[in-house]
Amino acid sequence: MYVRLFHFLAACVLSAWLPAWGQVAGQQDSAKNTVGSSSGAQAVTKVPQGVILVKGAWPSASDYVTPLPEDGSITNNVFEDKYFGITWALPPDWIEKYKGPPPSDSGRYVLAQIVPADTFKGPARGSILITADDMFFTPFSVSSSIEYMDYMKNNLQAVYKVERAPSQVTIGGRVFTSFAYWSPAAQLHWCVLATQIRCHTVEVVLTSRDTELLDRSMRDVNKMKLPAEESLTQGDTVPVCIKDYASGENVIARVDPILTERRFNAIPVRIVIDKHGRIKHIHFLRAFPDQAKAVTDALEQWKFRPYLRDGKPVEVETGIMFGYAPRPVTPTAKDNASK
Repeated sequence: MYVRLFHFLAACVLSAWLPAWGQVAGQQDSAKNTVGSSSGAQAVTKVPQGVILVKGAWPSASDYVTPLPEDGSITNNVFEDKYFGITWALPPDWIEKYKGPPPSDSGRYVLAQIVPADTFKGPARGSILITADDMFFTPFSVSSSIEYMDYMKNNLQAVYKVERAPSQVTIGGRVFTSFAYWSPAAQLHWCVLATQIRCHTVEVVLTSRDTELLDRSMRDVNKMKLPAEESLTQGDTVPVCIKDYASGENVIARVDPILTERRFNAIPVRIVIDKHGRIKHIHFLRAFPDQAKAVTDALEQWKFRPYLRDGKPVEVETGIMFGYAPRPVTPTAKDNASK
């Protein structure tokens, strides 16, 4: 049910909320501010033009070289995300109008929201939403993209009707799970395509009232350039992705971070462990600056057993949740009945 609500609201809520996200907070006051009768006039600190200041939990990383999941961007109408290894030339007359929100503390990323440009011609418009769910932190009781799509289907609300049950399709030489449904009341159709890349469920969600437009969009999506299956690349070109690796006998030395403030929010952290068992990269999905510093200071002292593949040490990517972990979603009776 929760997954379904996200997809239904994505086309509505995001289109209303994201414009505000892309705007500067407001015009800057050029006047002077007088503090007290004897302190004299002091200049107000001005925010540079085109800059948004955000205070609060925010994504960050220990370096600026290692690609991050949320770093997907569109240049010259080509979408690229180096972390996931995705490159896609957008369909003609489709653009990204607004950037998505920052990652959630459950590892939900909005990589791109593609909509028709003003020059688009057709009987109906639509949208293409590219998202990713971090399987290390997802609150849903699933462990793969196939289980994720089955969960979606089993929790579809009664107001939606299944048009095509989950089935496998090949896009860009990679296997995806495809699922389609629609709303008779709203006359809206959704086609969801999902695959698993580096312990993330990457989704492409196509939405429109025009089924012919959805078919054309599917053909355009098939032009995506995607990485080879993980079994062929993990450990060679990217780290091996292992859930809960930072636990048990895998950890030789551990120092817990000292969180003096804001100790009750979730702090999801992805780390890359090098071949010698030391942490070489830290990625905070959401953390306050003081939390990021405390966790970084602690993690730099951790030591792991090197992970061996075919007798050779390889790098490992895993996730750790500090602070207060979100409560997982409890499977419904429908979920249990389907198992």
